[in-house]
Amino acid sequence: MCPKRLRSPPKSDACSTTYSSSVIEDRSSRFIALYSPDTSVKILQELPLFKGATHRIAAWRKPSTQQTLGSKQLYDSGHDDDGEKNGGRTLEAIMTSLNVEGVVVVGRWYGGIMLGPVRFDHIKNCAREAIARSRYDDKDDGHGIKQVKIIEGSVKKKKLLQLLPERDHAISVLRELLAEKQKLNSPRKVSPAKVPDYTALSLSTLENLERARDATIGWVLQQIEKAEAAEEQSSAALNPDPQAPHKNPGHEENSGGVKTQEPAEPNNSPQQVTR
Repeated sequence: MCPKRLRSPPKSDACSTTYSSSVIEDRSSRFIALYSPDTSVKILQELPLFKGATHRIAAWRKPSTQQTLGSKQLYDSGHDDDGEKNGGRTLEAIMTSLNVEGVVVVGRWYGGIMLGPVRFDHIKNCAREAIARSRYDDKDDGHGIKQVKIIEGSVKKKKLLQLLPERDHAISVLRELLAEKQKLNSPRKVSPAKVPDYTALSLSTLENLERARDATIGWVLQQIEKAEAAEEQSSAALNPDPQAPHKNPGHEENSGGVKTQEPAEPNNSPQQVTR
């Protein structure tokens, strides 16, 4: 059954800067998120909206008082799974990727049916929606969700722009190692491949390239393992084990494993004739 969204509940009276997501229902389980830029996690978890919730998963992020040599801002962050393993860590990652400060809590009411990994999608979607509404003064027009997706896409693209050149370098090194293992390396130095301009590519193209690079690395590693196995077999054939048992040349084992005496050579010497 596909999860369905219900109408968003009104903004809590306990704090004028608390923003809520719409409710997600999936197989009798319900999910809803609250986000606040200036409320403590304890207050947010104890709001009446979460009364009876099986889990009140939380994450927080605020500027750190530590100073750095540069101008980069440090943050103190943490999470509370509240019985939903990895749920708080998931929310903390969402806050980091969106570069948002404050507290977000996702309530889940367990309906008696295990949802599996899809429950983390519901947790993330609720949190994103609540944060998005805070940026657009709680207007339920969809623009906040779109803006969140744009921000997340920008973060993903930045990571891929750093990751893909590293993947290309790893592939180049592994291919040289494979050529050496297969005795295919040429005495002529091969010029390095031209580095493509990834900045002009779309996010979906970059994601496809990442998958392709990972597949290439996996294939090259398999070929290296095969080459090393063949090299070991060849070495074993050229250098037999000196401790292997030595067989008596006068005996052979038949197919049944029983040693048989090799027949003696015929005696061709003249026999003495008795009269």
